[in-house]
Amino acid sequence: MTTIEAPRSRPTRRRGVNWEKWGWLYMRFSGILLVVLIFGHLLVNLFLGDGVSAIDFAFVAGKLADPFWIVWDTLLLWLALIHGANGMRTLTNDYARGKLRVVLLVLLAGATVVLLVLGTLVLTTFDPCIGDSTVDALIEACAAQ
Repeated sequence: MTTIEAPRSRPTRRRGVNWEKWGWLYMRFSGILLVVLIFGHLLVNLFLGDGVSAIDFAFVAGKLADPFWIVWDTLLLWLALIHGANGMRTLTNDYARGKLRVVLLVLLAGATVVLLVLGTLVLTTFDPCIGDSTVDALIEACAAQ
């Protein structure tokens, strides 16, 4: 008969935020929401209207003139980028050790922040009327402002 010895000490419960649990939950919930956002994005951009052949500067300018699409695309950007960065963080934690791990995590966090800031600035401050425009619909829209 084999007996299992009692553990020497009780596991202690750490105080504070369990970041791994919240990261795990974020991946599940953001993944579900990303499926809806991505398929909505693809449906509008590729299947409705004239399809992929209609995507040009004027199409993007028209989309970004609507606050609904600005919020949609910003949410898509933030969820997808943080989802991907969290996945890369998990891989880095699994395979890198020591100073290399710290360097990779800092670089990942820096790249994530820079891309979030730049992407959000583009989506929220986009103005198609800046510069020389050769598209007739844009010329008329910009002249109406």
